[in-house]
Formats: sequence, structure tokens, C-alpha cells
Amino acid sequence: MPEIHPVLMCGGTGTRLWPLSRKSYPKQFARLLSARSLFQEAASRVQGDGFAAPLVVSAVDYRFIVTEQLVDTGIDPGAVLLEPEPRNTAPAVLAAATWLARTAGPEALMLITPSDHAVTDPDAFRARIRAGIPAARAGALVLFGITPTHAETGYGYLEPEGLAEAQGGAVPLRSFVEKPDADQARALLEGDRHLWNSGLFLFTAQTILEAFAAHAPDLCAPVTAAVDGVRHDLGFARLDPDPWQTVAGISLDYAVMERARNLSVLRLETPWSDLGNWDSVAQHSPRDGNGNALGGDAMALDCTGTLLRSETGGRQTLVGLGLKDIIAVAMPDGVLVTHRDRAQDVGQAVAALRRSGHPQADQFPRDHRPWGSFESLVVGPRFQVKRIEVKPGAALSLQSHMHRAEHWIVVSGTARVTIDDAVSLVPENGSIFVPIGARHRLENPGKVPLTLIEVQTGSYLGEDDITRYDDVYARR
Repeated sequence: MPEIHPVLMCGGTGTRLWPLSRKSYPKQFARLLSARSLFQEAASRVQGDGFAAPLVVSAVDYRFIVTEQLVDTGIDPGAVLLEPEPRNTAPAVLAAATWLARTAGPEALMLITPSDHAVTDPDAFRARIRAGIPAARAGALVLFGITPTHAETGYGYLEPEGLAEAQGGAVPLRSFVEKPDADQARALLEGDRHLWNSGLFLFTAQTILEAFAAHAPDLCAPVTAAVDGVRHDLGFARLDPDPWQTVAGISLDYAVMERARNLSVLRLETPWSDLGNWDSVAQHSPRDGNGNALGGDAMALDCTGTLLRSETGGRQTLVGLGLKDIIAVAMPDGVLVTHRDRAQDVGQAVAALRRSGHPQADQFPRDHRPWGSFESLVVGPRFQVKRIEVKPGAALSLQSHMHRAEHWIVVSGTARVTIDDAVSLVPENGSIFVPIGARHRLENPGKVPLTLIEVQTGSYLGEDDITRYDDVYARR
């Protein structure tokens, strides 16, 4: 069986799942339905016989999250392509196809798969993907459709030549319907001739490159130049930002799929959801006898059809009393409360927060870095308290601050601390002071995570008050 090269797309922001999903840490990296993130689940279900190592296409800001989550899942990617800026799905797919045509050959089979979908039967999923190989080998652009369960306005619709035939192998596409309004969605559902467009595609690198040349030629030259100018950095392949900034942002559907004539459809016979909003999360979560879905430290009293999630690490208990069809999601720095009927509109709330200058619109309370993470616990005039975690063997950059001093208290593990020319080990319950202007570095030389509390004091506490002198992660 020929190998399929999965292309994991993970550059989206998922604003409709705010406050858990934000621009700095979007939904594909969140643990929504299990102990693994949606990205980890997506990478895991394209493993096994017939599947090559995945090619990941992601944003620069997510590069260390991507590698950390793949390592935690035991998956070694074939390559991680980094977009200098998001340009929607068409340029990302074109860059991946150009890369694979050069590294695996023009006949390489590509499976374009989003990394934020929920699929409950991975074996059935892989079997249906393999069923599309003959059509893809024959030069078709194979789309995978989902049997509609309701009149959904958030998906595009596919009309195959024969709905029943699409359950066996791929059949030609008769029509492509973009996201409909409510009345049209009901008509499509009642007509029983359409499938939801899952966003999964299978084709050879050569087939999709020819499709771009025919239907979106303006993308080809700058994307090819961006791949030509790839810079390899710490295992990442950074696309050249100069030609990339001239690339138009457009989806694969608009650029190619709605114009191409060599389209085939195959029905994906497995439970599926794109988890596009909190209502869909509620539908796919375990529920009690009253239809309530609970997550974290949450309690439902006399509630029905309600989603309650406390994502506060045990610091807050979320209690619902007498609620019906309500969504309530609590984070340390923000709480969402809405009726399930308005779940599609959460993005409007994020836009309003952004306009009013609230950092919670985009910034996740925990800041993930290549060496670990930190989160702010308390902020006051001229002081800030943070909780810092450093992974085993990891090290922060050698740095200094012009406006703040730092007090470190080790909660667990052992820290190796450099302050100017002095190096010391600070054990659990130990502490150390870093003066303003001192060159310093924090390292975890141990085999277990290092956790410490940092108290910052000074006239300015912003993250941009940092001068780096040496950094193993090549950050500036």
C-alpha cells in the first residue's frame, strides 16, 4: 500500500471557544474531550501502516507547543513548516505540496487534515482514508463528506453523484455549496443528497500543484519562492518571509475546490465534529442524567442541558443553580456565560474585548515557552507574582532586566542559577535574589519539573524588559 503523507494544519485561532481557546494558545492545543489535546489526537490517528511521518504546517508562535505536544505523544514529525504570517489554508496547502513534491516525489499522496476535529473511531477513519487512494492515484482531488445530523450553517455542503455510492468508494462531485443560511441548510438536510464538507482532502502533490497552476496561479510564484528560501532553525523549516508577505490570504475551497472539475467525494463513516463552538463540545462530552456536561471543579444543581467547565486549576469552583441550556466556562482571568443558542456568536464577544483593549481577548493566562511555562498570579503597583515551571534539562536564556529585580523561591525540584559570574544550586524551599541589571540564567538540571514562585519588583514589569545574551532556542 502506498504511503499517505498526513499534512497537519494547525494555524487557526478558534475564537468561538473563548476563553479556553485564544490567539496565543488556540483550541487545537487544548484538552477539550480527553487527556490529550485535539492536535495530539489528530496526529495519533494518522499513525500506523500506510502513513508516513506527518508534515506539520503551523504559525511561528506555536512552534514550540507543536513539538512539545508531539514529543509527549511519542510522534516524530517529518518536518514542521512555519508560516511567517497566517495566510489561510490555500497558501499553506500549496507550500506543503511544494515541499512534499521535492522531498517525497510528485506522486506522494497528501492527506490534508485539520488538527482541531474530534473523531471517535480512528480505525474506521483510517480505513475510509485508504478507500480514497485509488481515486487520488487516478488524479482526483478527493473530498471527505460527513452525513449531516442537523441543519448546520457553519459548514460547506457537498453533493456527490450518488450518496449511497459515496459510502463505498469515491464518486464524482456534482455540486459544491458554501456555508448556507438557515433556510437553505434545512432544505439541504431534508433533500438528503448532501454531505458536510469535513475539510479533509486526499490527492497527490502533483495533482494539487496542477490545480493551483490552473485555478490560483497568482499564489504559485510567491509560495514557491517562500519554500525556495526556507531557513532551517532548531529543526523547524521557516518559510521565507519576504515572498510570503506578498501571498494573498484565501481558503483552499475558494482558491481551488470550487473551480476544479476533477473532484470526487467519499463519505467518512465515523462520528465526527469540528468542535467549532461550546455547544458542539457539550454534545460530545459525557453528560449526566439531566444532559449536563461538567468539566474541572464544577457542580450542577437543578440544571438541565447545561455545560459548566472550570479551567482554573482548582482555584475556583463553578456552581450552576437552576440553569437550562446555559454555557458557563471559567478561566482564571475571564468567564463566559451564554445561552447555547448563542454559542456561534462567542467570536463577537472576543472582538468586543479586543476593541476595548482587554488582553484576555488573545492572551492565554499561561504563557508557554520552549523551556516550560509561566502564569501571573498577582499583579499590583510595582510588583508581580508568577508561577514558573521549567522542564527537565531546560534552560532560560542568559538575560538581564533594566527596570526590575526578581526573587525566586523554589517550590519543587532543584534550580541551577547563574547571576553574573556566580553559579549556585537552589534546592526545594530555597530562595535567591536577582538584582536589577544582573546577567542571570535559570536552569533545571534535574529529572523532574522545576516549579518556583517569582516575585518581581520594580518600576516596569513588562515582558519586553529583557536583554538576551545567549539562548539555546535562538530567540532574540
